[in-house]
Amino acid sequence: MPICPRPPRRRRLQLLLLAGAGLVLAGCAEDAPQDTWQPAGPNAQQIDNLQRPVFYIAGVVGVIVFIAVFYCVWRFRDRGQAIPPQSHGKSIIEIGGIVASASILAVIAVPTVRTIFDLADTSDCSLTVNVTGQQWWWEYSYPVQPGIETPVVTSGELVIPTGECVMLRITSRDVIHSYWIPKLNGKKDAVPGRVQTLRLEADYPGIFAGQCTEFCGLSHANMKMFAVALDGPDFATWLSNQTEPAANAPEDTPAGDGQDVFVAQCVRCHQVNGLEDADGNPLISQAEDYLVSGAAPDLTHLMSRTTFAGATFSLLTEECRAVLLAATPEEFGPLYLDGVSPECLNRVQLEQWVRNAPAMIPMYPTPNADGLGRGMPYLGLSEEDIDRVVDYLATLK
Repeated sequence: MPICPRPPRRRRLQLLLLAGAGLVLAGCAEDAPQDTWQPAGPNAQQIDNLQRPVFYIAGVVGVIVFIAVFYCVWRFRDRGQAIPPQSHGKSIIEIGGIVASASILAVIAVPTVRTIFDLADTSDCSLTVNVTGQQWWWEYSYPVQPGIETPVVTSGELVIPTGECVMLRITSRDVIHSYWIPKLNGKKDAVPGRVQTLRLEADYPGIFAGQCTEFCGLSHANMKMFAVALDGPDFATWLSNQTEPAANAPEDTPAGDGQDVFVAQCVRCHQVNGLEDADGNPLISQAEDYLVSGAAPDLTHLMSRTTFAGATFSLLTEECRAVLLAATPEEFGPLYLDGVSPECLNRVQLEQWVRNAPAMIPMYPTPNADGLGRGMPYLGLSEEDIDRVVDYLATLK
C-alpha cells in the first residue's frame, strides 16, 4: 500500500482548477509594476483601448471553441462502436466558418492598423532622447535641442516631463535588445546600425518599470529600465543639475582616498565629468579600448538615480524606496530630486557590487580574442579600498 495514496479523481480536478485560478489571479495584482492593463499615459491608453475588446472577443470565441470541443469529445467518445463513414464535411459549415473568422479579423484589423499608425507618429513630440541598449544596461542621452543647451548623458533611468510627448530614438551598440515600459507604450527593438523611434508620455509624476524583451545574453533577465516622470519645473531642475560637473572630493578624507582609487581603477571605463589628472586635464573614459560595446554607464550624477548596475539593484534601502514609490504625485518630484542621502544609501549592496560584480549577475568579464569584455570585471580591491570607493560614489549627486 503506498504511503501517500493518490487523491480521488474529483479531488485532483479541484486541485488543478484551484492552481489554474491562482495563476490567473497572480497576474491581476493592483500594484504590478509592469501591468499593461494599467496605462499611465495616452500611448499606453490607446493600446489598452485596442487590446480590451480584442481580448473580450477572443475570450468569447475561445469559450465557444472549448465548449464545442469538450462536447464533441464527450458526446462522441469511443464506446466500442464501428467507425462512421468519413467525409469532408458540409460545405456550408466550412464556408461559414471561413467567412465568420475573416469577418472577425477584419473588424479587429481596422482599429489595429489605425492605432499602429497613430503610435508611429512622433511629429508632436517636444523632447528627443537617444536611447542606446547594450549588455546589459540602457544609456540615455539628451542632445542639444530647444530647452536643452548642454547635452546630458545618464543611464538606467529615463527622466521625462509629464504631459509632453517624448520621442525616443532607439538603437544598440552590440546585440538586439527590446525596449518596453508597459504603462507608457508598447515594445520597440533596439537593433545595431538602425534607429527606431518610440513615443512616450506620462500622465503624472512617478516611476514606471520596464524590461528588455529580446534575449540578449547571460543577464538578459537582469536588464531593466525605469522611466521617471517629473512635472515641468522639476524636470527643468533635474536637467540643470545634470549639466553640472561633479565636485572633487576633499583630500585626506575617505571620499578623497576613494576618488584616487576610482581614478586608478574605474575611470578607464566610467565617465565622471569634472575629474582631472595631475596636470589639470579632464579624464575621459577609454571604454572603447576595454568593452565590446565601447561604453560604460556615466557616473557623474550616480546618486541622483535610484538604481545601479543597469537598473538591476536599488541604490535606496527598502524603506526609503518604499517611501518614494508610495509618494503622491505632488510629493514625488521633490523626493526624487533630493537624490540618495547617506541614510538611504543601500551601501551593503553597492559594496558587494564593487567587491565582485560578476558574482552578482552573470556577465562575460573575461576579455575576448580582441581583448574586449562585457560587463564589469572583478577588480580585486581590498576591503578598505572598497569602502573608500563607495564613500566617493556617495558624493556624486
